[in-house]
Amino acid sequence: MQRIICSEGGIDATQLRTGQLDAMEWNKLVGVSDSLSRIPLHIDDQGGLTVMELRSKTRRLKAEHGLDLIIIDYLQLMQGRSGKGNDTRQQEISDISRSLKALARELDVPIIALSQLSRSVELRQIKKPMLSDLRESGSLEQDADIVMFLYREDYYDKDTENKNITEIIVAKHRNGPVDSVNLYFQKEYTKFRDLMIQ
Repeated sequence: MQRIICSEGGIDATQLRTGQLDAMEWNKLVGVSDSLSRIPLHIDDQGGLTVMELRSKTRRLKAEHGLDLIIIDYLQLMQGRSGKGNDTRQQEISDISRSLKALARELDVPIIALSQLSRSVELRQIKKPMLSDLRESGSLEQDADIVMFLYREDYYDKDTENKNITEIIVAKHRNGPVDSVNLYFQKEYTKFRDLMIQ
């Protein structure tokens, strides 16, 4: 929630974490918090959910309040089905991926599942992520309708001229083209915005 508040309010995330906000920033914080408290946003930060637990919670949310979008941060924190102790983690992630796809269809709601990349990205010369970098499962690539990656050159190369530029890479799009677009990353506010056209 803290990142959302910083992004929406233009509040420096470090200053918020360290309690070094001035009076104007405190006023922004109160205003943004008040605005956010009125939007239909439900955050469940319970870790280690199984897909069945997620299914139960989201079905109840949809019945009671309506449901337009599910975001999972992040997929590898979910647990596989209990009682299948012989499964490798890769098999568990494949099962989770397929089950999330089925859940999205059942609820008629899009699911955005964030995922870690494998460490192989760190070991190669070109750091831009590719579909083969999805951690622990090729089924993530198969099951997803859209796969997008974030890439910041200045994360790997501190001397680059492309400071604060994030490339959004659409690596897979089942019903459309693949491409990329650049956004400006305001780190202090944890916010992405359009690049200024010069």
